[in-house]
Amino acid sequence: MVVPVHNEADNVEPLIGEINAALGEGPAYEIVYVDDGSTDATPDRLHDLSAADARLRIVCHRNCCGQSAAIASGVKAARAPVIVTLDGDGQNDPADIPAMLAMFGELVPEDGDGDQIMIAGLRAKRRDTWLKRFASRTANAVRARLLGDRTPDTGCGLKVFSRAAFLDMPRFDHMHRFLPALMIRRGGQVVSVPVNHRARERGTSKYGVWDRLWVGIADLLGVMWLQRRGKIPVVEDRNTRRKGQEE
Repeated sequence: MVVPVHNEADNVEPLIGEINAALGEGPAYEIVYVDDGSTDATPDRLHDLSAADARLRIVCHRNCCGQSAAIASGVKAARAPVIVTLDGDGQNDPADIPAMLAMFGELVPEDGDGDQIMIAGLRAKRRDTWLKRFASRTANAVRARLLGDRTPDTGCGLKVFSRAAFLDMPRFDHMHRFLPALMIRRGGQVVSVPVNHRARERGTSKYGVWDRLWVGIADLLGVMWLQRRGKIPVVEDRNTRRKGQEE
């Protein structure tokens, strides 16, 4: 579990409690919180909570580097082979995680290689202002038209994917908005599933209404460039074949 946060002091404890409640009866897990240069009490709250919860690990950025950099730091620090990302503002519902993990497990092929699978949350009923919903729909439509990633809601923070797959992707600022396209670029499959979306109860949003459309235009063009120049090699293990022939 990787949770990036910036100035979310009031959301830290309630969200960690919900994550533990949702996953407590399942397989072993860890929660990696990445504090992205917060200037409020977020680091202190995380430090106090980690002293009482061995599953909670903290990664700190000295300066604010952005959500994509925070996710990358969290994935690199994580020790589990499967990663769940979750926004730290409390709008994603941790109760959706077990079902998403179960679907990920069902889609993993018989050889156990889950590096080509991503489960992406789809906020079917957004709990945001109409203007924010409109801006998000516009940005999603533009992105889907140009990238053809077949993902109706790339902005949802709830995603499940393998750590190895993420580390194999090119990294750049705002890449978290293009994770489905980057997964498809490497030959993978993205499955969108409806998830609960909640109104923000504490703190303030770190994004303006039009950020998802205008700020990412340069990144969108960059991902289009990556798509056109990406090649998926078919790798043959000739050493194994030679060994079989000799026998």
